[in-house]
Amino acid sequence: KSLARLAEKGGAEPGEVLGRVTPVEDLVAAELMIEAVVEDAAVKEDVFRRADELLPAEAVLASNTSSIPISSLAAVTARPDRVIGMHFFNPVPVLKLVEVIRAVQTSGETAVAIVALARDLGKEPAEARAFPGFVSNRILMPFINEAVYALMEGVAEPQAIDTIAKLGFAHPMGPLALADLIGLDTCV
Repeated sequence: KSLARLAEKGGAEPGEVLGRVTPVEDLVAAELMIEAVVEDAAVKEDVFRRADELLPAEAVLASNTSSIPISSLAAVTARPDRVIGMHFFNPVPVLKLVEVIRAVQTSGETAVAIVALARDLGKEPAEARAFPGFVSNRILMPFINEAVYALMEGVAEPQAIDTIAKLGFAHPMGPLALADLIGLDTCV
């Protein structure tokens, strides 16, 4: 469905894109895993534990997390120097930004390789250190919180708050709609 929408906007045809995907059963040759499961630390840690056991020792383990500490994911592996955050922004085919998050344990070699990969994918990497919220959510969540406070205090109706952000700040959607898209549980 997403590929069809992109094709309507001038992107590649869905069949062409899917033709570039090659499923494999043998993970011995894998050089990189980019995890993109639900934003739940226990689930992500389980994926990292299993990937650490299955993938070659030299493989890099990246997470698309927007908030889970990269250091906690690195800590459940025997390769903490090869664990990194690679936070893609939605919609991934459209937005160029990839927030590259280095844990304390992440090696310089791993960071350089992931920054280069992001550029090879046609993305613009922005490096951040592993602090709560990284950069994107550290800035975004107070913005969303203020929109919620404005609603709670009766400053404006939801539609007006989102319209002001969209038209006044040139945002593609308002903070309340964005919170709904992200998921209120994830925002909290």
